[in-house]
Amino acid sequence: MKKVVAERKDIAFYIILYPLAMHKEAYGKAKAILCEKSLALLEAAFEKKPLPKPSCNTKAVDENIKLAEKFGISGTPAVIFQDGTLIPGAIEADAIIRQVDKK
Repeated sequence: MKKVVAERKDIAFYIILYPLAMHKEAYGKAKAILCEKSLALLEAAFEKKPLPKPSCNTKAVDENIKLAEKFGISGTPAVIFQDGTLIPGAIEADAIIRQVDKK
């Protein structure tokens, strides 16, 4: 994502936190990130650093899990494009740009 955004200012990402059950601390970390609305905490989570406990009682993570289930998303990452195309798994920056540029 960082590479795409650095190259293309007209492409934006909406990050929806979807903690997988197999990662035992992911649910609490996702809530902490959402409560603080913090990209710094998101980066820390990706670096496997400890995060503070959630400071709020958000239902957003549970709603994200339900949304993923509704659309058949069972893993991360998953990229959904504006046209509804879903690409599960990691995708290279160039492939993201090509998909966005399809008309």
